[in-house]
Order: sequence, then structure tokens, then C-alpha cells
Amino acid sequence: MARYTGPACRQCRRQGIKLFLKGERCFGAKCAVERRSYAPGDHGQRRRKTSEFGAQLREKQKARSTYGVLEQQFRKHFEEAERRTGITGENLLQILECRLDNVVYRLGLAESRRQARQLVRHGHFALNGRKTNIPSALVRPGDAVAVLPGSRDTEYFKTAREALSKKSVPTWLELDPEQFTARVAALPTRQQIETNINEALVVEFYSR
Repeated sequence: MARYTGPACRQCRRQGIKLFLKGERCFGAKCAVERRSYAPGDHGQRRRKTSEFGAQLREKQKARSTYGVLEQQFRKHFEEAERRTGITGENLLQILECRLDNVVYRLGLAESRRQARQLVRHGHFALNGRKTNIPSALVRPGDAVAVLPGSRDTEYFKTAREALSKKSVPTWLELDPEQFTARVAALPTRQQIETNINEALVVEFYSR
């Protein structure tokens, strides 16, 4: 399956909630969910009873859309979550949070995960001192993430530096906004992951 390239706001309307896929736009009056809270399409305003399977599928699709992950990659993350000790659903969210594109987004270096993924693919970041362009790379405690010296003087990162002081960073990450460097202090716990995803329904979907 190819990556979804349609309007990002359409995914939010389909789920009926904000997935924050468009950065600052999601907080303003132009947010599609605020203007049209019903699902897209000709039959979007029809009321339908959701089955148990439908609720599980929708939650899985919500998680995929939120983190911008394709089905095959998402299933690999789920299988890895099953292999780890602990609660599978919480492990899955932890893995998704530890993706490099999500870390860049959580650090405030991008307005959305989609933008963060693009920045990583364009080779603006280094992981533990080595340049990387793999958005799905998983970070571990102690890993260092940094904007490459050659990218720090670009107009985008000059503007980003000014905005970093206004953004909060999760407690499991440490950021030096002046040097554009960050460190993964620890793996995020479920309480530290800000998301409206019901991971138990995702686990039920794949456990059918």
C-alpha cells in the first residue's frame, strides 16, 4: 500500500477528532474538525452504529494516521511490542513514540510528524553523531539527536530556534535549544505519552 497523500485534514474528520497533522493550523479557526465535525464524503453526516470490530479498526487507523505509519510497518511495531515484556498496548505506544520522526516532532523541531519525517529524510539530523535519513529509526535511552551543523544556519532552523523557547518538551527528552542537540533521558511511560489513542482496542484488533 502506498503512503496516503490526500488532505491531512480529511483523516481528522474521518476519525472525528484532531490528530494534529497540520501543526499550527490545528489550533486555529481553519481546523477542518472545527468547521465540519462530521466525516467526509456524501454520506458523512449519516449516523451509523459502530460494531465492535469497527471500533477496533477505527482505533488502529487512528494510531496509524497519528504517527504516519503504513500498515506493514505498523504491524512490525506491534509484533515487536508483543515480544517485549510488559503490556503490549503500552509497548506499542512506546515504540511509536521512540521513532526518530516522532522524537523530532516532540522536541518542537517540526510542527507536525509529517514535517518531521520530511526533515529527517532530507538528512538534517544526526543520531549518535552519525547522519541519518531514516524516520523509523528507534531511539534508546542515552541516544543523542542533533541537527547537523550545516543545517543549523538555514532559514527554517533559524526560525525554529526562536520558537523553541515557547514549546514544552516531554520529560523523557532533554533539549539544548541553542545548540540544537537533544538526549533521550529514558523510555516514555504511558503517563508521559500524550495521545487520545485507546491502545487496548488496537491490541484486540490484531488479536482476533
